[in-house]
Amino acid sequence: MTVAITLALLFVLLALGIPVAFTLAIAGAAGLLMVGGPTLLYGILESAPLSALDSFEFITIPMFILMAQLLTISGIADNLFSAAAVWLGRIKGGLAIATAITGAAFGAISGSSTASAATLSSTSIPAMMQQGYERKFASGVVAISGTLAMLIPPSIAIVFYGLLSGASIAKLLIAGVIPGLVVTAAIALTVIFLVHREPALAPHRQKYTWPEKVASLKVIGPFSLIFGFVTGSIYIGLATPVEASVLGAFSSMVYAMVLRRLTWRNFYQAAVSTARTTAMIALVLICAQIFSYFLTLTQTTQSLIQMVGDSGWPSWMILLSIIVIYLALGCLLDLISTLILTVPVVLPIVMALGYDPIWFGIVVIVTAEVGMITPPVGLNVFVVSKYTNIAVVDVFRGVAPHFYAHLLVIALLCVFPGIIMWLPNLMG
Repeated sequence: MTVAITLALLFVLLALGIPVAFTLAIAGAAGLLMVGGPTLLYGILESAPLSALDSFEFITIPMFILMAQLLTISGIADNLFSAAAVWLGRIKGGLAIATAITGAAFGAISGSSTASAATLSSTSIPAMMQQGYERKFASGVVAISGTLAMLIPPSIAIVFYGLLSGASIAKLLIAGVIPGLVVTAAIALTVIFLVHREPALAPHRQKYTWPEKVASLKVIGPFSLIFGFVTGSIYIGLATPVEASVLGAFSSMVYAMVLRRLTWRNFYQAAVSTARTTAMIALVLICAQIFSYFLTLTQTTQSLIQMVGDSGWPSWMILLSIIVIYLALGCLLDLISTLILTVPVVLPIVMALGYDPIWFGIVVIVTAEVGMITPPVGLNVFVVSKYTNIAVVDVFRGVAPHFYAHLLVIALLCVFPGIIMWLPNLMG
């Protein structure tokens, strides 16, 4: 009865529009009060902040956020898009494919999906519109390309999942590399298919000389160096995720200083933005910890595992049901809210079925990408609409084909788990 009352309170608070973090804290505190009285509740409220944040790897979050802020200041995304556009300009739909590649590259050094979508909106959409690209088509490519930052390391979403699940953050970050490339290829193939079916979507092509192509490669050096500091050092075992994140933030600061784009004013703004986002994530983790204590004390998760085991369903059917639930939640909640609501409950069930938590984490992140482009939330869609003044409904229509392509990618990752696990298994 206690569990039923607490869950009912949780859903009521969510329906009233209370932020998910506060909803978890209130419902968890109410449940703990019913289970053990004021003494138990006060003890857990005193210990929850420390136990939730008592992880050295939490430092990776502010460092990756700061790195994204500094790289935005340096304007590296503009240079990456220009370089990709020079090499792909003569291909039909080349600028759209360049947008996907830029999204992957910028995601590899930012980790923020909304920042990636906003940056791409200000760089690639004007270029595509200038060459006569159809508005819905161009905005859809940008919205879906921005989600790559959720998957390709360094990803704040992956780090957050690692903190919630206890899985190796280093292996999780490396596990996102190949799926990120697969998603990038899916976006490019979708663009090629759409342009082949309807050439008017991308009517103009621009050719560049070989000297121009070679000159455009100068931006690859700084990008490769920063990516090597972060992902490469983790992969070969030279640095932990915390050390790699510090190296990434420092190298991004140096790069912005070399370009003379870093001032005291914009550095202060980047630091304040980093502090605010980090504080928000810390609060979410603390509130999730309170609710997790309630689930542990009432053995709710263990009861669900036993219920699933007694159902007689094959493991693949249970996994499919879980993925469908994540797709539905992605339409209503942002990724962080989805993770804190589900991971403490769902992950033990998935592990009991014999699935790897690292593999499952990447599948969840890819599934959450769909939520970033699906109504009614579709956060990336609203970001693109805000920065380009393109109607939200038009952006949703433009991104619709990529929604179906993402479903195929999710199926591919489930059928061939080695796509995710191959690189982590080879780590130094």
